Amino acid sequence: MARLYRFAVSSALLLQSLACASPEPCLNGLCQFTRNKLASRTVANELGPQLSANCNIYGPDDTEFGSCTARYDPFFTPKIQMVVQPATEEDVPKIVEYANANGVPFLAMARRHGMTSTLTEFDGMQIDMSLLDRIEIQPDGKSVILGGGVFAKNIMEKLWNAGYVTSSGSTSCVGLLGPALGGGRGRLEGYYGVVSDSFLKLNVVLANGTAITVSETEHPDLFWAMKGAGHNFGVVTSLEMKIYPRGVDTWYYKTYIWTQDKLEAVFEASNNFHNDGNHAGHHLKEMAFNMGSYTIIPSISATEGVIFWSFVYRGSKEEAQPYLDAFDAIEAVSTEDGNVPYPEIPGVSGTGMNSALCDYGLNHVHYPAGLKVWNVTTQRQIYDLYNEKIAQYPEFQRTTVNMEDYSHEGVNAIDPDTSAYPWRDRGLLSFIAVTYDPNPSLDAAAIAWAKETRDLWNAGAPDLLPSTYVNYAHGDESTESMYGYEPWRLEKLRGLKAQYDPDNLFSYYNPIIPNLNPRSTHEENFQGRKIGAKSRGRGQ
Repeated sequence: MARLYRFAVSSALLLQSLACASPEPCLNGLCQFTRNKLASRTVANELGPQLSANCNIYGPDDTEFGSCTARYDPFFTPKIQMVVQPATEEDVPKIVEYANANGVPFLAMARRHGMTSTLTEFDGMQIDMSLLDRIEIQPDGKSVILGGGVFAKNIMEKLWNAGYVTSSGSTSCVGLLGPALGGGRGRLEGYYGVVSDSFLKLNVVLANGTAITVSETEHPDLFWAMKGAGHNFGVVTSLEMKIYPRGVDTWYYKTYIWTQDKLEAVFEASNNFHNDGNHAGHHLKEMAFNMGSYTIIPSISATEGVIFWSFVYRGSKEEAQPYLDAFDAIEAVSTEDGNVPYPEIPGVSGTGMNSALCDYGLNHVHYPAGLKVWNVTTQRQIYDLYNEKIAQYPEFQRTTVNMEDYSHEGVNAIDPDTSAYPWRDRGLLSFIAVTYDPNPSLDAAAIAWAKETRDLWNAGAPDLLPSTYVNYAHGDESTESMYGYEPWRLEKLRGLKAQYDPDNLFSYYNPIIPNLNPRSTHEENFQGRKIGAKSRGRGQ
């Protein structure tokens, strides 16, 4: 019998909890109404014995609850009533079945980096996947099996030390699956496509608790959807991914800091670098990733942003140099360069474990835009707006305006119809993160600034329909901007949704079909919330 972790309750309390929480009759395994104020102790005593020995169940009174629910971005926070940590894949279907039988919404997460407003509609049980962290290279050296809770740093290090790499997001502390289920942008996409292009098979628990394997040969329609819209369809307990020989022993990096008077020269050089949006003819596969930001560096100026830019090349300095000559010609405040093993690249290019991107607890108000070329005039407007807002709101000094330019050869090489990821033609990904200590009096100003910046990017690309990388979405964007304007894409996704999640239980992360029954207040604590009725969303 599994231990009931973290809950030492008296016999009287146990009897009281069980008596007060008798399940309602359910139709087809889904309760139409939730159990009133279901206590986490009750969950521990009812669900705990069904789970494996190393599972944990935490409630708000447990000391571990805070660390299990702390978020990178608390601006949009789901309401977590309890946390269940499965220790094996077999635990997850039991957890989902229990939640369904009691009408309790559930939400699976690993590293808690989600930044979308749709998360605030959630009020229920967090399934914390962090204990499912296995990394097993297969004997043939062509694939790796990964647990549903693994994150980029551990994957990069273990594979590299064994002589391999695989695709992952660019930030060390972020989970693999969160980004990958939305496509997944990363430093190796010039070689192997977006992260989900390396999927071989996924073990998925559906909304009704059924565990299935999804691949090109098993449920291939769902496999298509999981590669770009996967948050809408199930909990991935493990997956098998392609791995590749690691290649060179070190990668070259170079970072620049420029003052604002060099802005036009920097973006003109960047556009020339990728031939005004046409990547053909450039060795951008090796120049894997370059990214820049407008940011305040107090030692340079406390009132005027600088331009920070980082280049990463899979190879030597000598091989990279021809592509950097144009940038070297722009006088910089400072530069830094070197060669390091691939797992150390995030740390030297601003996305490592000690970077601001891995610092939990600050508000980060995001709005993104996908582009093909930098509009130099627009970039100046956005920079000037940055300085204006920093002067108006000194509390926003940690804000960054971010420009990401990914190598795109591997992404373009894959037929866009073969996955739900819709934006293979957008090599440039930009977003603003208005960053500040939580303070409700600043929220409206933060949202307005972020939205104005996004609107400037889109206005500067009048020939493009606005696109939203789903993992960077604010949450109020159109479904088409996240999942594609081609009518067949959303028609197919909605059809699959009706087949695999007809009750729309997976509706809290930029959903295809919005949740029609979001929580209205925390205090309601699920009372009277309908879970079983089919949802009808915008745009159907």
